[in-house]
Amino acid sequence: MKYTSEMEKAMEQSHGMNYAEYERKLSNRLKVEKSREASYQKSKQILSEVNAQVHK
Repeated sequence: MKYTSEMEKAMEQSHGMNYAEYERKLSNRLKVEKSREASYQKSKQILSEVNAQVHK
């Protein structure tokens, strides 16, 4: 997969490392993926709460 400068910039801003650093070490990948999973779970929880409020 070819990474664009926008993708590199987003990776740097979100996770504090560029794609080369992410790719180089398993520990970096695990850290980023754990962060992504936590963000995903938080957004699911917020969506669930909003849906509960809407359907009262």
